[in-house]
Amino acid sequence: MNNLVKSELFKLSKDRSFWTLVIGLAVVAALYPLLIFYNDSAAITELVSVKELFAYTGLGGNNYIVKLVPCILAGFFISSEYSMGTMKIMGSSGNSRIRIYFAKLLIFTLGAVIISLIFPIVLTGVGAVFAGFYDMPGLSYLLRAIGLTVLYTAAFASIMAFISIIFTDSGKTIGFLILFFILFDSVLYALSQKFSFIELIFNHSVFKLFIDIGAFNLSNGELFKLTIVPIITYLVLAILGSLVFHRKEIK
Repeated sequence: MNNLVKSELFKLSKDRSFWTLVIGLAVVAALYPLLIFYNDSAAITELVSVKELFAYTGLGGNNYIVKLVPCILAGFFISSEYSMGTMKIMGSSGNSRIRIYFAKLLIFTLGAVIISLIFPIVLTGVGAVFAGFYDMPGLSYLLRAIGLTVLYTAAFASIMAFISIIFTDSGKTIGFLILFFILFDSVLYALSQKFSFIELIFNHSVFKLFIDIGAFNLSNGELFKLTIVPIITYLVLAILGSLVFHRKEIK
């Protein structure tokens, strides 16, 4: 298992799509504060709260990044290995398919987490410099928000990995995943307005709870729910994905 993880980590470090996404997001995040602090080539003189910049712009703008950008990585890092024959080679290496799947899922999750943290961290860091570090977020709030971002990114990554092993083409995977994450929560919300049991599922889903991770005031009960739901989602989808991959025919 250790060798499989090292192998997947090496592939991630050499993956051009991953580094393209990382560099692109870093550049956008670094330049974005210029739109906030400069208007018509004139600097804004009002004090800007770094805490609100992180919560509303950093985390708020990260909503679609977390759910959509890693879809591109999933297509190239997971699905494309079918067409290239890599999966067949790995399957005949003597390692069990379940180990292969969990190693790939673990490293893909790491890549997705790195992608998810770039925008809020870089934007807030650059914005803090422009704002003169005015009204900085507390360390406990910052760590909680980042920790929850990691958990929900992992949960979404497990869904992406599960869908990715069903397809054998990177283009189909990317297209389906993007449509899925754009439409699924809206469809689930619409159904929840008509059926009470779906409303219960929606209210306790990662799609609904994800938008609350940047809230400033959370009760212990709310924090527990925000923490446990993505963990359960990740474990369930990881197990389901490994079972599907175990039974999948690799050509």
